[in-house]
Amino acid sequence: MAKVGRLLVVLLLTMPAVRTATAVAGPAQPTWTGSWETAPSGTAPALPGAAVRNVVHLSVGGTAVRVRLGNRLGTAPLYLGAVTVALRRGSGPDAVPGTLRVATFHGAPSGTVPPGQDVVSDPVRLSVPAAADLLVTVYTPGDSGPATYHRTALQTSYLAPTGAGRAADEDGTAYTRTTSRWYYLTGVDVQGDARGSVVAFGDSLTDGTGSTPDANHRWPDRLAEALRTQRIGVLNAGIAGNRLLHEGTGPSALTRADADALDRAGVRVLVVFEGINDIKATPEGGDAAAYTDAYRDLVARAHARGIRVVGVTLTPYRGYPAYTASNEAVRKRVNAFIRTGGAFDAIADADSAVRDPADPSRILPAYDPGDHLHFNDAGMRVVADTVRRALGERPW
Repeated sequence: MAKVGRLLVVLLLTMPAVRTATAVAGPAQPTWTGSWETAPSGTAPALPGAAVRNVVHLSVGGTAVRVRLGNRLGTAPLYLGAVTVALRRGSGPDAVPGTLRVATFHGAPSGTVPPGQDVVSDPVRLSVPAAADLLVTVYTPGDSGPATYHRTALQTSYLAPTGAGRAADEDGTAYTRTTSRWYYLTGVDVQGDARGSVVAFGDSLTDGTGSTPDANHRWPDRLAEALRTQRIGVLNAGIAGNRLLHEGTGPSALTRADADALDRAGVRVLVVFEGINDIKATPEGGDAAAYTDAYRDLVARAHARGIRVVGVTLTPYRGYPAYTASNEAVRKRVNAFIRTGGAFDAIADADSAVRDPADPSRILPAYDPGDHLHFNDAGMRVVADTVRRALGERPW
């Protein structure tokens, strides 16, 4: 009995300490979450001496930002003469007065990005609301070789041809030229109370081809709107022309998955909507087993990091010039695997949502911008709603 009594005393003495530790624990520290992304899709000639004012639309907000600059596809070191961030005023290149901040790299206002890599800036103290337009201006004083860019931005950004000293301009008067590409910039993270992010990983259907430019009507944008009250970011890792199995526009999905999706800040869910460009390729799409192996590989890599994966069925494209009956048979076999193969944690059946009931090999005319492959704004919203349902009320 004496031994039992001593044991009870030890237990009683330790219990208050546990309760006290729980009671005095402070609030969770703010974390970094991806709020915006674009995936490098190729290179363009450098713009020596120019300042590029990239316009990007954030999904979630925070009390600080950091920007990711890419030289992923470059061949020489990229020298950054100056980088600034600011909230956008109106619909042009002007910054909201008082919001412009200098981004630093290891404490310095300039930096170098080695070829094949990205760099992330130091934290920049700037409160940004959800759904804000952010200006990220990059001044490159010299010719650093081919510039890593994203071709299909569907967003007007701005250039100051003589960019020395212009990155710090709140007034956008010097930005006399426009561009439909994003140069060097590959991501924006925010620090705050966001609960994590969803990466939309795909091709032109995700990149936004067919939707209204300068309107943020891509399906990942619409998904971000639906998830905003839950403080969940959405990152668009779509590349028009990208392929699942082979190199196309940009590195293949299998090659770029880590850099463009799994390595991003706060990723909790990966949404995979890719494969149609392989199916409609020349030579024809081939054995469906290659697609299933690729999907299983992506899922395994995501699961190894604790990331859930949603598979999206491949949508119809009859009427598009590359359509053939044999390729359509491959698409159906691939979709059967996505739906019933058990590889994915959840399924978003975009095929069923957008197809024409009168001809399931075609997109419903109400969602077709005219090329019979991509989606207009209405179709983008349907895809976003389909993915939202697949995520469930509690995405994680």
